[in-house]
Amino acid sequence: MRKSKPKKRVLLPDPKFGEIRVTRFVNDLMLDGKKTKCFQIFYDALDIVEKKKGETESSALEVWKKALENITPAVEVKSRRVGGATFQVPMEIRPDRKISIGNKHLIDFARKRSGRSMSEKLAAEIVAAFNDEGGAFKRKEDTHRMAEANRAFAHFRF
Repeated sequence: MRKSKPKKRVLLPDPKFGEIRVTRFVNDLMLDGKKTKCFQIFYDALDIVEKKKGETESSALEVWKKALENITPAVEVKSRRVGGATFQVPMEIRPDRKISIGNKHLIDFARKRSGRSMSEKLAAEIVAAFNDEGGAFKRKEDTHRMAEANRAFAHFRF
């Protein structure tokens, strides 16, 4: 490589919980640079989760972390061309990419949900992911199933 790798930007923790992962999630949620609006959406979603969660002793932030853990895939398939044929090669995912994929899936499926506000849709998707259901969890299961089906091509890893 001719160029050096760019430096990782240091994220500041969010104002309410002091968590860097919350800031990263809000940055992924953000559209058109409206960061304060996204923080408000996220905090409102956690308030709704707090009301919905029922009997569990964990806080809404812990429910959100467990939901992200449930929908984050461990492996993915990448296309690899070998001798005129294209194979789907299963590969492990880097830890920072795991986080971004989990965030992206949770946000995408929350946006696709029906509901009045984004905070309600996000809260519904968080609760669904916490209970091992919903679109984001199904996406993870599909990814793992595809990787398992193509395990025979794992020796083509690059």
